Amino acid sequence: MRLLLAEDDRPLRASITRGLQEAAYIVEQAPTGTAALGLSAEGPWDAIILDVLLPGLSGVEVCRAIRARGDRVPILMLTALDAVEHRIAGLDAGADDYLTKPFDFGELLARLRALTRRSSDSVTAIVVVGDLVIDTERHTVRRSAREITLTATEFAFLLLLARHAGKVVSRAELMAQVWDDPKNTYSNIIDVYASRVRRKVDDGESAPMVTTLRGTGFMLQPTATAAGPSTAASTAATPPAKTVARRRGARRGD
Repeated sequence: MRLLLAEDDRPLRASITRGLQEAAYIVEQAPTGTAALGLSAEGPWDAIILDVLLPGLSGVEVCRAIRARGDRVPILMLTALDAVEHRIAGLDAGADDYLTKPFDFGELLARLRALTRRSSDSVTAIVVVGDLVIDTERHTVRRSAREITLTATEFAFLLLLARHAGKVVSRAELMAQVWDDPKNTYSNIIDVYASRVRRKVDDGESAPMVTTLRGTGFMLQPTATAAGPSTAASTAATPPAKTVARRRGARRGD
């Protein structure tokens, strides 16, 4: 799931981001209200976390602007202000929930789960690319009848590719979304995880899906014409990932 986190306290922002990424969320960060409002239009987002006291535009102003353009993305407000009037202001601006600092991280995760459940009207999204099925709520992956076991980072890596199926995901975007390090695009950690994900998804299959484009990025497609992991993918159009819904029946997996 893809989250936007707007928090001006750098250490706190980094701490929250690490925790969310360990829970297999893909996190984009914004240090100011102005940056948060700009990024909010680059969705879709599964949820937005807004600190109330952001520099530039306040969290309440950002929330109000998001709602003014008709965006119903779930919004969770964070604040060190425990006064009732501040909570009312945020909720009146269109926020869905409120969490007062300091908070237990487990509670933040629980509130995010509740928000995303409500936003999908008690259903959970499944991302389907060809014969690959990714359950974003249970954190399970299947290809045909085969269940694929992934670590949290591998899951985030694959999910990012799946949400952009048929398109190249750059190394910079992978580093930014999966590892929160957009400048370190030459790190071999990308290739290590690409190899792991490819092995788990494609081994034993007649049609490989995970393809590497040298020096550019990676692509997930229903059918691949690449001869090997380092061969550029075919440029033929491939259908994008589609989202189907099913009734929510289980908790998020680890």
